[in-house]
Amino acid sequence: MKEVFSWLKAIVVALVIAFVIRTFIFVPVIVEGESMMPTLQNADRMIVSKISNYVGELDRGDIIVFHATESKDYIKRVIAIPGDTLEYRDDTLYLNDEAVEEPYLEDFRAQMNGFPLTENFTLEQVTGEAVVPEGSYFVMGDNRQNSKDSREIGFVPKEDVVGKTNFVFWPLGDFGTVQE
Repeated sequence: MKEVFSWLKAIVVALVIAFVIRTFIFVPVIVEGESMMPTLQNADRMIVSKISNYVGELDRGDIIVFHATESKDYIKRVIAIPGDTLEYRDDTLYLNDEAVEEPYLEDFRAQMNGFPLTENFTLEQVTGEAVVPEGSYFVMGDNRQNSKDSREIGFVPKEDVVGKTNFVFWPLGDFGTVQE
């Protein structure tokens, strides 16, 4: 009987540890769709760190997972943070009136043969706001022509952010960190 109790205790402890890790620290996620190509591929499996929700702030260029609807999570890149102004002009990102390089788009841009990857727009045109509100983020997929992101769904409230991700663990050919 002592052996059964010992095993039961070990199983309960393991379940509690797994629950704590999954609830507060890490969670696996599967990329669905092509909106983050070429950075992330459909069916890539990633680890999401929830720690960023408890310490520090998200930054421009971070790849995040957030609740887009009650039943659907999206993976997108943070383009602008609270207080930022934003404009795309001639396929160049301008944050707070300064041009910003997006090195993660270079491979995709090269494939476009001179056609723009991102259409011209201002933050106000797509959201009705001149600046990103406090407690919100403006996000976009790296596949700008095939991404349902803040241009359509609006700002992502901080409380909808599941966490930050930049590590692919499957398939093994994509294993490792991704470019931010």
